Amino acid sequence: MANRANARTSTGPKTMQGRTRSARNALRHALSLPVYSNLVLCEEVEALAREIAGTDANAEIRELARRVAEAQIDVRRVRCARHRLLSKALGNPSYAAPPNVREKLAVIGHVLRDEASDPPIGALAKYLTTVPEGPHELATIVLEEVQRLSAMDRYERRALSRRKFAIRAFDLARRQRKIVDFGSYNLE
Repeated sequence: MANRANARTSTGPKTMQGRTRSARNALRHALSLPVYSNLVLCEEVEALAREIAGTDANAEIRELARRVAEAQIDVRRVRCARHRLLSKALGNPSYAAPPNVREKLAVIGHVLRDEASDPPIGALAKYLTTVPEGPHELATIVLEEVQRLSAMDRYERRALSRRKFAIRAFDLARRQRKIVDFGSYNLE
């Protein structure tokens, strides 16, 4: 009962600006768009569905195969988007996460305000120009991109779930068709 009351009160953003921003969240990686909105992906779905269904499939089997193919293409889209995100960040030789930049700016501000000390310019320059490398770079990137990666993970889980249920429905329809086909033979 309390869950329902809470759900009624938390209906999302109230302002037009908040609603607009919220509406754009799902479009950030274009993963919320249906596969059929992209002509190339549509052709891939149809080709994969034909391969899954086989040549002797009826209309119901072809439609179920299309659902499996659509979910599979969605899974691939999410994985490619994740790969592009990480590759872009790892390929940037001067990647600096915003918190890291803020920390360095704070150090500069502190050094400039502290007139009593004479900072070693060489050490300060080295500190300001260093970027994470190796495992530290990957950890920094993943930590910084965790929100986007989490969103992609949700898209992938939904696509995997849709694929699982589509495969179950497809398999059930194929089994039922085999039973019907077997029953039509005359076993004398």
